Amino acid sequence: MRPVRQNDKNRAKGTRLRGGFGARGGAGSRAGAGFCGCARSRGAGFRGAVAVLALAALVSGCADGDGVRPAPGQQAMKAPPARALYSYAAKLRLAQAQRAAAAKRWGLARTPLTAPPAPAKKPVIRAREGFEVDDQEELDLPPVFTTIPTKDKVVFLTIDDGEEKDPKFLRMMSDLKIPYTAFLSNYLIKDDYGYFRKMRDRGMTLNNHTLHHPYLPGLSYAEQKYEICGMQSVMKKQFGKRPTVFRPPYGNYNRDTLRAAKSCGIKYAPIWDEEVFVDHWEYREWDQDLHPGDIVLTHFRGRNDWQGTMPDMVRRFMKKVTDEGYAVARLEDYL
Repeated sequence: MRPVRQNDKNRAKGTRLRGGFGARGGAGSRAGAGFCGCARSRGAGFRGAVAVLALAALVSGCADGDGVRPAPGQQAMKAPPARALYSYAAKLRLAQAQRAAAAKRWGLARTPLTAPPAPAKKPVIRAREGFEVDDQEELDLPPVFTTIPTKDKVVFLTIDDGEEKDPKFLRMMSDLKIPYTAFLSNYLIKDDYGYFRKMRDRGMTLNNHTLHHPYLPGLSYAEQKYEICGMQSVMKKQFGKRPTVFRPPYGNYNRDTLRAAKSCGIKYAPIWDEEVFVDHWEYREWDQDLHPGDIVLTHFRGRNDWQGTMPDMVRRFMKKVTDEGYAVARLEDYL
């Protein structure tokens, strides 16, 4: 059975390895993909929105307080709506100021940009071309994809396995209000489920990355189902919910992987388009750059594996993302 391999060279190194990159997906690759035309910082847009709201409140207050009559056919804005608008603008200013202070406190050169609201109409997610398996559509198997189809200038941060449990990372991401998605393997998290409950309680989504992080195409269908469904049971017991999102270890899978995942309640199998480390980035695409909707991979790692910490990795990640005019959005908001 034809496996879809991302980095077979890593198999011999065991479960502590990072997910690597495989061949590009042929005609469905990034060549020719469009970029969002707006490269302006969201900071100017935010200030403009606040100014408009404040002006509206001020004009309304003057109209009511000074007896100025509205033009025929118009209704004067009453004081309560004006106060509500002004209050909303004040909350926006406060939130931005708090995020700017957090950015400075955590050593970021620039304040992270704010992601747009979740799309009211979710994009249609299909398997990336070249990443399908036999009978992908006929069996309605979970799609494997590296990018969300969107024109929003956003990227999605995903973190794999669960080995490093750095409390500073939790505080940093909460302070900065940066969303991320965790893909967890039980053999690495079972010594401290509480760490990941804190993560869940902060609004982060916890997803399936198998029980033991094996090379799945080397296993039988039954063995793959045990790895995926077994982790579903752990997730339900420890965190209260069976995920619908699953990432195959190393990004490697075959038809049996997706069949087993579907039988366990999985709807999506995202992998990644870029990977960020504490000291560098790696890219799947020829242009070695970010694109709207890209899924970025990193790992729960610390000084035992990196020349730095998870907060150091976040600083590198956020520098590139913010410098290029991207915000970090929640993956689940687009699924």
